[in-house]
Amino acid sequence: MNVVAIGGGTGLSVLLRGLKNHVVQPGGPPEFSPPISRLSAIVTVTDEGGSSGRLRRDFRMLPPGDVRNCLVALAEDERLITRLFNYRFTSGRGLAGHSLGNLFLAALTHLTGDFAHAIRVSSEVLAVRGEIFPSTLADVRLKAKLRDGREIYGESRITKTHVPIRRLQLVPGRCRPLPEALGAIRSADLITIGPGSLYTSLIPNLLVQGIAEAIAQSGAVKVFIVNLMTQPGETLGYSAADHIRALHQHARRRLVDCVVLNTRPLSPVLRRRYAAERAEPVENDLDEIQKLRVKPIMADLLEEDRVARHDPQKLARLLLVLAAQGL
Repeated sequence: MNVVAIGGGTGLSVLLRGLKNHVVQPGGPPEFSPPISRLSAIVTVTDEGGSSGRLRRDFRMLPPGDVRNCLVALAEDERLITRLFNYRFTSGRGLAGHSLGNLFLAALTHLTGDFAHAIRVSSEVLAVRGEIFPSTLADVRLKAKLRDGREIYGESRITKTHVPIRRLQLVPGRCRPLPEALGAIRSADLITIGPGSLYTSLIPNLLVQGIAEAIAQSGAVKVFIVNLMTQPGETLGYSAADHIRALHQHARRRLVDCVVLNTRPLSPVLRRRYAAERAEPVENDLDEIQKLRVKPIMADLLEEDRVARHDPQKLARLLLVLAAQGL
């Protein structure tokens, strides 16, 4: 089975951590079934904050943070070397706030002059179970048109807006996708979108020329994994159907066959913690979802720690079963 996972941020890395256990390794059977013969991650490159933003400004390179998260998630051994990649300096002039993995990718990009090549070398160092492609190698930024008519630029400002987003755009708008990313989509048996920030991790990938068209034309099972919680500044008050509408409106076509929804309620303690930040569990409005001609798939997928996240193993197994059944 060929699997393509599209997204960014921590949501994509959570999913990849579950999927990698199903990847067939040379010389041995897969750890779980059904097996994956090829796993590809397509990652957004619009981050402007933190370490990634600083490296982007200082070295005129693409932001490495989301790619680094995927490298660590797909690594064969998530112990010392991956802990090193995630190590973040807490002091030192110019170093504080940077992660070692981001600096490693920055150095390789500078040496090779090619961000995609730097990702391939890093993948070899970490022995990752899969391949990682930026959705584009163009230096793109986000522009959002709000419902009050204003326009705001940059991922950092978009995540903080309290006015609902009407339309998201890439600047410049005509940016080419990575050919390898399109090739992975065309050969996929399963394509997943999400989980992740709707307007700053998921939709930006679909705005790259050719990506949405390739997904729509693919014969793969196409699944949208809805976030567990709404996000203040991006999806405040959004139901599951609202997420799907935004996805399809920006792709300019119906893109997914089914949507995965969590059924397990949040604990009262965590619910209060999120409520203090104006976030709440995403409503599973099944009637509205079905009107969109998208099949809802319900499952207990919640994993609680200090935050609410999808259980990577449960989510991966569910997705692969859906693909095997050809839903």
